[in-house]
Parts: sequence; C-alpha cells; structure tokens
Amino acid sequence: MARKKKKLQETARKVVTHTNPRSYVSEQFRTLRTNINFSSPDADIRSLVITSAAPGEGKSTASANLAVVFAQDGKKVLLIDGDMRKPTTHYTFHLGNTKGLSSVLTRQATVEETIRPTGIENLDLLTCGPIPPNPAELLGSKSMDALIGHLKGLYDLIIFDAPPVLSVTDSQIIASKCEGTVLVVNSGETEKDMALKAKEAIESTNSRLVGAVLNNFKLSKDSYYYQYYGEN
Repeated sequence: MARKKKKLQETARKVVTHTNPRSYVSEQFRTLRTNINFSSPDADIRSLVITSAAPGEGKSTASANLAVVFAQDGKKVLLIDGDMRKPTTHYTFHLGNTKGLSSVLTRQATVEETIRPTGIENLDLLTCGPIPPNPAELLGSKSMDALIGHLKGLYDLIIFDAPPVLSVTDSQIIASKCEGTVLVVNSGETEKDMALKAKEAIESTNSRLVGAVLNNFKLSKDSYYYQYYGEN
C-alpha cells in the first residue's frame, strides 16, 4: 500500500504546471505554449502531437503539462493517449483505463462514454483503453479520421501523447492527421543522429514540426533563472 501511495505521489508531481504553476518549469511550458501559438499566426493549431525519438525522454510528461497550460489559458483541451503500446496518461491523472481510444475505434464504446474530466478546469482526457493487437491499423483507419473531425467540433485543441517516433510507425500515422508536432529531446541522453532521424521522420508526414523541447536540462545555481525561481 505504501509503495502504491508513493507511486501516485510521483505521478502527481509530473503535472507540475498544475501543482506548482509558479515554478521555473511551469514558466517554460507557458513559453512553449506561446511559441506554438506564434508558430501559426494565420490559423490556430487545433491538433498537436507530442513525441520523442526514443523511450524515456519525457514526452508523456511534456504532453500532460502542455495540455494543462493550454487549459489554463482558457482553451477547451482534450489530451489523448495515442501510445497504444505503453499508455501512461491514466496513471498521471489517476484515472481508470478500461475504456478509451481503442474502444472508440473498435466501436466498443462511444466518445461520450470514454472521455473523462481530469479535475483540472478546461482539460479532459481520452485514455488509450485496452491495448489492441493492431495499433497502427487502428490509428490509420477512417474511424480515426472521423473521430478527430468530431472532436475538433467539441474542443479548441486536441493533444496526442504519441509513441517514440523511431520505435514504431504509430507517431507518423498520428502526425499525418494533425496540424503540428512537437519533438521532445532528453538533454545529455538523446544522440544527435537519433534526433535528426526523428526530425526527418516527422517532416515526412503532412504534419509540421512546430518545435522541440529540451527536457531535463540542468540549470547552474549561478543562473539568473535558478535564483529567481528557486525560492518560489
């Protein structure tokens, strides 16, 4: 029981933009939000994919926190767990995963039955649902196209937490159906060649690479930003 409680506390800390909105990290997510908005001055980006080159680079944490700051800005946001191989968003928001995206795409449930409130104003979640044997086929289906079209009528912004782009084709499939993609790169861990290959894989789709996130970058204690936010 104690171990389970500790795990829940750890996942709760991942959504730092909600638990500590004055922190330096939260401010950087707000900067990312601003940059995404400015990246498309003629029309709002309505669908966004967050991915990484390889596993363990923090793309799910980035997805959740980015969804929160857009919701805090007054947009009605839906976060979708598009990682049908290793879904995690239901852990992050402490929700069940018996029904989700896979359930909708296989007509086992309706959208209304699967979308869940996160407890954060303006932010809803569509979890992955039961892990299917054919993720790529489901994500590339006409049902997926219809679902995205339907959800755009309900939300200002849809954010997909997608699998690592170099591991499986799923992210490229999702990106081809969305207007923008953000690549998460782990500071000191992601090899340059892998980052470039991930960039090329994204650009091979119809989606536009709107930017990259350098994750786990360590500030020096002499840094102005460290001193400014360190006491908050």
